Parts: sequence; structure tokens; C-alpha cells
Amino acid sequence: MKTLALALFLTPLAVHAELIALKGARVIEGTAKPPIDNAVLIVKDEFITGLGPAKTLKVPEGARVIDVKGRTIMPGIVNAHGHVGLVAHGKNSADAYTRENVLSQLLQYEKFGVTAVCSLGLNRDLVYEIRDEQRAGNTIPGATLLTAGRGIGVPDAAPPVPVAPDQVYRPKTPEEAVEMVKETMTHHPDLIKIWVDDVYEKFPKMTPDIYKAVIEEAHAEGARVAAHVFYLADAKALAAAGVDAFAHSIRDKPVDGDLIKVMIRESIDYIPTLTVDESAFIFAEDPSLLKDPMLAAAAGPETMQMLKSPEYKRKVESDPNTPKIKAAFAMAKKNLKTLSDAGVRIAFGTDSGAQPVRIPGWAEHRELWLMVKAGLTPLQAIKAATNGAANVAGVSRERGTIEVGKRADFLVLAADPTKDIRNTRKILQVWHDGREMAPAVAAK
Repeated sequence: MKTLALALFLTPLAVHAELIALKGARVIEGTAKPPIDNAVLIVKDEFITGLGPAKTLKVPEGARVIDVKGRTIMPGIVNAHGHVGLVAHGKNSADAYTRENVLSQLLQYEKFGVTAVCSLGLNRDLVYEIRDEQRAGNTIPGATLLTAGRGIGVPDAAPPVPVAPDQVYRPKTPEEAVEMVKETMTHHPDLIKIWVDDVYEKFPKMTPDIYKAVIEEAHAEGARVAAHVFYLADAKALAAAGVDAFAHSIRDKPVDGDLIKVMIRESIDYIPTLTVDESAFIFAEDPSLLKDPMLAAAAGPETMQMLKSPEYKRKVESDPNTPKIKAAFAMAKKNLKTLSDAGVRIAFGTDSGAQPVRIPGWAEHRELWLMVKAGLTPLQAIKAATNGAANVAGVSRERGTIEVGKRADFLVLAADPTKDIRNTRKILQVWHDGREMAPAVAAK
């Protein structure tokens, strides 16, 4: 598998100039519009050039027609909070951030239907090189890479993931924070990331003077800021300081009307990342998941061996934080429903790739299911995972919806996810920038 992946990385992709018409599917656009039944979707080069009901939109002369009758087409998943280069051989490692590993993980995301991922912090500057190579000619297979670069924490604090010193900034003063934002901006990041959390009172927390300096400087330079949060009080303070997105759920208390008003007024995006908390205990608690072929394909043999081991189960059950994490997970689901019902902008992310149990590809489909279990409709969850996430990542002009003029990023599914959100897993084809490819696990 590694040899094949490397061959793909080293082989320039052919230029696709073929005119293609996919005919007969139900198309979910990723917008507030209802799906289009018996649709025609026209692709030329990397873009969508036509979309409409078959009764009104004719197939262009000379187009190659693909019969997708009875199928459903939805936009490719956009993960506004993922990671690359942090896990290797089933373990977190400060040596994992290599070109080969990053490229392999981008290919994995893509094969599971994630056509764009924002690596939200903990990156080496290599991330900008790979992203810019993609933008220059799109000759690198794998999900479209977006990034917040290193991200900004504080000394001896979150993020606690073992990484090299050049993967996160840790300013001690507001002045240092401003300089680190300025340095980040020389690379033209897609977002700025900050961590404001004590990780169950284990670490010092970023102080308001630091994050206010980051937000002010980022805004002055035209960048949006996403904050890792946990506590309601921090979320309120960050909202008042002008933060643009919450990169995780609020998990200590129910959200209240004051925060909701500010989030709606200031168009603050909310990325729930429900899988973050669930992944900390679910594989030990529900071993039936370990029989899932999609999980096995995404996790790989080393992680699967770890998850199946008695030692792992004992570790989860004996961890004093496990009950706290379960309580946080329950609160996250309640707060997602409250915020969605109130009209707050819901986006999508998983924090996949940050730890071995947050598994790229599998986590995104699990997140969709969890969002629906929390009370969202399947269409609301899909919109969050496509248009909503593209808005946060700053690529909504090109990606995130199936619309004329947008890039041809979409999934052909064997069954309708509006009837059962788990049908997003039933992928027949992944289309990314107008290129068709087989999924990691083909639907039957």
C-alpha cells in the first residue's frame, strides 16, 4: 500500500478536459435548498458547469454520460478542524511530521470522502509548502490542504500533544504573541488557531491579554481566528474579544442566551467536534465498533491492535478523566442542539489525526452520525460538513457546495443520507477537482 501511495505522489496527474454528465441521481447541494431529484450534473475540467433536473437540463452534445439513477450525490466533506503529520505507526510522535506522512494522510482523507481538510495547528512550515504546491498545479493527490500553521498556545500548556518545538508558538507576553501572528501571516495561513483551555485543570490557561493581542493583530492583517475552547466563561470572553470560530464544543455548562446573541450578531462559527470526547472511551466501551470494516481500513493494523488490547480497555476504564470526558460529551451534544435551534452557524470538524483514536476518514462519518443523534437533521449535518466548514476555512467561493462554477468535489453514494445519515459511508465514487477515484471501502 505504501509503495502504491508513493507512486501516486510521484506521478503527475493527467489534465482532465473531458465533458461528463452524471444523470439520474438525487443531488444534495449542501445549501438550504431541498435536494434535486433525477438531476443532471455536468463536469468539465475541474469544475461544475451545469446542474438541474433532467427534465429541464439537457446533456451537452459529446458529453460522456454516467448513469447514476437511484444514487445520491452530495458535496465532498470539508473538515474545518483536522490534523496531519502527528501520528505515525499508531502513536503520536514528534518525528511524525514528514512529507511522506502528511501526503499519505491527505490521500487517506480523500479516499474516505473528505475532499478538503484544514490542519488546524501543530504543523511544521512544511504544511505551507505542500498546500502551495497543490494550489500551484494541483498535482498532489489527496484532500485539498488548508492550514492554520503552527497555532498559538502558551508555555507548558495546551496543546499537550508531543510535537517538535517548531510546530506550535508559545508566547509569554502580548508583544511576543503579536510578533508570532506577524510571522504566521508571512505564510498566508487560512486561519489563525489559539488554545484557551486548561485540559481538566492540568495546565495553565492562555490569559485574556494574550488572546486579545492575537485576535486584534490577526484581524488587522485580515485573518480569522479559531479558538480551542472548553468552558462557557472562556467562550463568552473570546466572543467579546472578537473571535471568529470556536474549534470545539462548550462542554462544562449549558450555553446561555447571552452567548447565543453574540454568536448570531457576530456570525461566530461553532465546530462541535463531538468525536473528540467520544473517541476517548467509545472503543473500550463498545467493542462492536472494532468489527467495522471502514474503521479497520482507516485505522490500520497497529491502531486496531492497540484498540483491541486488554491493556487499552483497562487504561480507559482506570483513567480518572474518563467520567469527566463522558459528562463533557453529553453536554456537547446538548449545546449543539441548543445552538443549532437558535440559528447559530454550525460548521464541522473532528480533530482527526491529532491522536491515534481520532481516525481520519472514519471520524468524519462518525461525526455526522453523532450530530444527527444530538438532534440535527441529516440535511443540517451535511450542510455543516460541507458549506458550513468551507465558510470557516475560507474556501466557500470554490468548494463546499454543488453549484455551477464551484470545483467538482462530490461523493456518489449508494443510498440516501437524508433517510439515514449512515449512508454517507456507502461511497461508490469520490470526485475531487473533477477527478473520479474509488473510495477506500467501496459500497456494495
